[in-house]
Amino acid sequence: MTVTPNTTARETAEIETANASGKPTVVFIHGLWLLAASWNNWIDFFEEAGFAAVALDWPGDPETVAQAHANPGVMAKKSITEVADRCQSVVAQLKVKPIIVGHSFGGLIAQILAARGLAKAAVAISPAPFRGVLPLPFSVLKATWPVLSNPANRGRAIALTFKQFKYGFANAVSDVEAKSLHSTFHVPAPGLPIFQAATANLNPWTQAKVDTRFVDRGPLLIVAADQDHTVPLSISRASFRLQSKNTSPTEIVEIQGRGHSLVFDSGWEDVAQIALDFISRKAS
Repeated sequence: MTVTPNTTARETAEIETANASGKPTVVFIHGLWLLAASWNNWIDFFEEAGFAAVALDWPGDPETVAQAHANPGVMAKKSITEVADRCQSVVAQLKVKPIIVGHSFGGLIAQILAARGLAKAAVAISPAPFRGVLPLPFSVLKATWPVLSNPANRGRAIALTFKQFKYGFANAVSDVEAKSLHSTFHVPAPGLPIFQAATANLNPWTQAKVDTRFVDRGPLLIVAADQDHTVPLSISRASFRLQSKNTSPTEIVEIQGRGHSLVFDSGWEDVAQIALDFISRKAS
């Protein structure tokens, strides 16, 4: 196994397996406060359904949650473009154009990569907003305030307390499950992407932008959660309205009773099935 620069040994192994399999490949991109391991259940699910799977790291991601908490500085100062470019460099190593699935800021990155012509289809789950998405509900400000409250956080990696995580991610699950999710999955996250998204509509040169008119974008599904405090329905709906102007098919599914943790909490399989159904219809 030859590790390509900027590609981890795990990613390289998954890429080699995918390329050797001849199967359609699904690429997973995590969001802030998570690592690639948050997709482990999805990888098993899609492999059982006949796909190859690759979970991407962000630049500087450590291998484990413990390592992330021990040295959070390695994840600081990562911009949206830096993350997208790194993900593109990994995707470019695949022999076939993949389906790209992303959650939260990973959902934004998935749309950016699709607008670069890199996706056969894309699924954006509770995706972070981009320039042109105008709604800004109070819950978003509250969920992101641990970062936005201090301008110096642009250059830092910020961890969430359990109370903050409960509000922003796990408000739709029990306290017992929320505590388990916080200890199992939560890691410090770079503050810079949140500042970039927060100012996207004020900055014509923002990195938080998507070419929604790109003709080779491919089919896109946006999955929204009605109890999501971090990416409320109004944001997902606004993203859908902009993306639906594309010539490729664009769909939205709104899931009831779910929060921002919908891809890694106990109800993850319902969301994975929605994604699989779309992919089977639009990217087969």
